[in-house]
Amino acid sequence: MAPNEAASITTPSEPESVGGSEMSSEDMAAASPLLSSSSPSPSPSAAPVLESIEELDRKYAPYARRDAYGPMGLGPVSAAEAARLAFAAVVLVPLRVVAGVLVLVVYYLVCRVCTLRVEEDREGGEGDGYARLDGWRRAGAVRCGRALARAMLFVFGFYWIREYDSRLPNAEDGHVDQSKEIERPGAIVSNHVSYVDILYHMSASFPSFVAKRSVARLPLVGLISKCLGCIFVQRESKTPDFKGVSGAVSERIHRAHQQKNAPMMLLFPEGTTTNGDYLLPFKTGAFLAKAPVQPVILRYPYKRFNAAWDSMSGARHVFLLLCQFVNYLEVVRLPVYYPSEQEKDDPKLYANNVRKLMAVEGNLILSDLGLAEKRVYHAALNGLSSILTMFLQNIANMLNNSCLTTSSTPQYKCSWLSNWISICSHA
Repeated sequence: MAPNEAASITTPSEPESVGGSEMSSEDMAAASPLLSSSSPSPSPSAAPVLESIEELDRKYAPYARRDAYGPMGLGPVSAAEAARLAFAAVVLVPLRVVAGVLVLVVYYLVCRVCTLRVEEDREGGEGDGYARLDGWRRAGAVRCGRALARAMLFVFGFYWIREYDSRLPNAEDGHVDQSKEIERPGAIVSNHVSYVDILYHMSASFPSFVAKRSVARLPLVGLISKCLGCIFVQRESKTPDFKGVSGAVSERIHRAHQQKNAPMMLLFPEGTTTNGDYLLPFKTGAFLAKAPVQPVILRYPYKRFNAAWDSMSGARHVFLLLCQFVNYLEVVRLPVYYPSEQEKDDPKLYANNVRKLMAVEGNLILSDLGLAEKRVYHAALNGLSSILTMFLQNIANMLNNSCLTTSSTPQYKCSWLSNWISICSHA
């Protein structure tokens, strides 16, 4: 796509299926607003609860898990899958945990050496960390960081990573200003699927990124994030501090665009994760600096477990990810996107055009849902899980009461069955 054509792309008013085909009812449901007050409340029976979960998955399709483990990773699994999980939990997971900790400790020691007698930069109150390292210190942190990030991906089961260099139509015709060919992008913009995204980008280009302020205080990881040059923010803060963060991000993007040795910024414009099939609306933070950006699309093909981090706790997700013998990752790296003058003057237009381009090239579905809808979906799933738990516990209590009043039923059978139901309700 030529730069002078980019401004002609407009933001769709409704989520659409990219590629010209009509949207299915499931995809249209992804654009639905929050649950309406007229939605029927689940009745105390198993069938309506399951039907309600399916309805939620249709309405909030970008966050729905469709792998073998179901919503929240708590769905029933086959006997063969249970056997695989049991074997991996005993043999594979401990080995991977030990190897992962070793990789983390080694890089922590590398960062210690590279930051000896170097004062941490705290400009703007947000903290630049050690983003201004230079010479052998910067080279050591980057080279070791990329190698060890790839080693960590190997530990997680990502043995092979397929990378595609997508070329856009008319990218080499005469309309492209040749002087722009040598311009360095200031930021990498990527779709967000999992925490594994950060490991890949560290192994590929070792960029800086925005992180919660609490990350800087974590053992081991805190120093590593400072060597990456992270910008630390208080995510839930409602103070005018946001303007400071926005300014710090734009300044860092400008620096990376103009200085070859400065680390690029890695930004996830969606602001949250999806199941990998959709692309949410982009925030404009990555596009305020008016600098070129490098779009990257990540996909996680799967057979049983989807590496997308959604609708389940972090601990459970890490456990199931480590239990998979092989995990898959595909990367589509698009050419650097140079904004037109109209896009430079309108960051929202710039963001929307890059978003639609990534959706076309990555075969992703555009959705208007965001973080607020995701929280509603998770709250609804947790509510349905609680209802199902209460329902099973009521059955167990009724069974116990029935056994106490019926002398013809062997007591040990009733006790075993009611205990089994209670265990299932807490699974």
